[in-house]
Parts: sequence; structure tokens; C-alpha cells
Amino acid sequence: MSLGDASPAVLIRDLTVVRGRRRVLPQLSLEIPARQVIGLLGPSGSGKSTLMRAIVGVQVIESGTVTVLGHAAGSRALRDQVGYVAQSLSVYQDLTVRENIAYFGRAVGLTGRDLRKAVDATVSEVDLEDHAGALVRNLSGGQESRVSLACALVGRPSLLVLDEPTVGLDPILRRDLWDHFHDLVDQGCSLIVSSHVMDEATRCDRLILLRDGRVLADLTPAELLERTGEADADAAFLALVEATGRAADGEVNR
Repeated sequence: MSLGDASPAVLIRDLTVVRGRRRVLPQLSLEIPARQVIGLLGPSGSGKSTLMRAIVGVQVIESGTVTVLGHAAGSRALRDQVGYVAQSLSVYQDLTVRENIAYFGRAVGLTGRDLRKAVDATVSEVDLEDHAGALVRNLSGGQESRVSLACALVGRPSLLVLDEPTVGLDPILRRDLWDHFHDLVDQGCSLIVSSHVMDEATRCDRLILLRDGRVLADLTPAELLERTGEADADAAFLALVEATGRAADGEVNR
């Protein structure tokens, strides 16, 4: 689906997700713009992965709505429009790099020459040409992460949702991946990338900072530093957390 510049890639209204007795996401509302790299940042347990699963339509929700590219999250119309890379990699260890990518290409409807061209292009895109015939189980962790990314990219999705894709990668590969994310945006893709590494915040076009399932801030990296008066993203996030805590204490003590 082609979205106008003013249309959000994702529109969330009053989203509530409950696990056991805990509300992981308590009535969260959010608009995620299209054709940008959106950083979803926050500490472990803040609700990042749960929110991403809700966006791709694999999370049971208690209430609220999630609209993705104009459709209900998880609907059939989004099958070839949304790519997802979870924290736990979902590639097949007993298949080669090329076989894995081809499998996921067929899953989104590619066949014949179109499939072969897409697989070749994607192998090159993630810099795995020298390993295309290798079994995934024989790859390094960083290479396996790139295979997982390739499987999400092969169908050329309009929205790419990546849950901590740079964890465990060396600094050079992290840099190259972030450069590639911006190349995808230049090609018309929208990206949501989660991380708990705050120095990656400066690589995003916009930041959504979560804590305890709530949005602490939704702003650009420059606005984050300006709002807090801090010199780096780590200090800025801590300042927001502390300010939020003081505000909550004030409400309780009134």
C-alpha cells in the first residue's frame, strides 16, 4: 500500500496488553510516521517487544486498536507488506542462506524469475554473497542475524519491524546496518527499530521512549537533548525517567 506523506505507518489507540495480572501496555496511544527510522527505546521490560508484536499482529491484546498501513494489524492484506525480525532468530539451521531467503520469498508470493532476482539482490544487500551456499548452523552470530534480516527484506515490505537487531554485533557491522536502514527509508520503506542501547538513538529520525509500557517521550534526537539539557542520549533518558518519577510522586502526594 502506498501511503501519503501525512498518513502514519502505524496508528495505535488505547492499546492494552495484559500478561497474568500485569498490564504490560496500559491504554497506549501512538502514531508512528511513515518513511522514517523510528527508534523504540527503553530498558528491558519496558514493553518494546510486546508493542512490536502487537504491530505485526501476533500479540493477543485485551482492548484497543492497532492499524498498520491502513489495515488492522495482522490482517491478510499485510502479509507481504510487513517484515518482522524478532529477538529470537527464526531462520532454519539446516538450510543454506539462499534456501532460507528463498523460503521466505515464496511465503510472500514470489515465484520463478522474480524470486531468483529477489534472493540474489537480498543476499548482496546484506553482504552475504560469500556465504550464500553455507548452512546457517555454520555461520557466526552476526551472519545469522543478517540472514534473518534478509528473510524479512526479500519481499520488499513497506514496513520493517526489527526487535533489537544489533544485539551482539560488532561496532562495524552495527554501523553498516544502520546505514542500510536509512538506505531502505530512501527507497520508501518505514522502519521501527527497538534497542536498549541508547547511543543508537542518534541514528534514528524519531524516538519513542518507553518505560513500564508508557510513552515517556515521542520526539527527535535533537529535541530529546534540548528538552533535557543533556549532552547524550543515556543521560537524557535518565533525566526523563527521574522527571517522570517526580511527577508521579507529586500526583500521589496531592
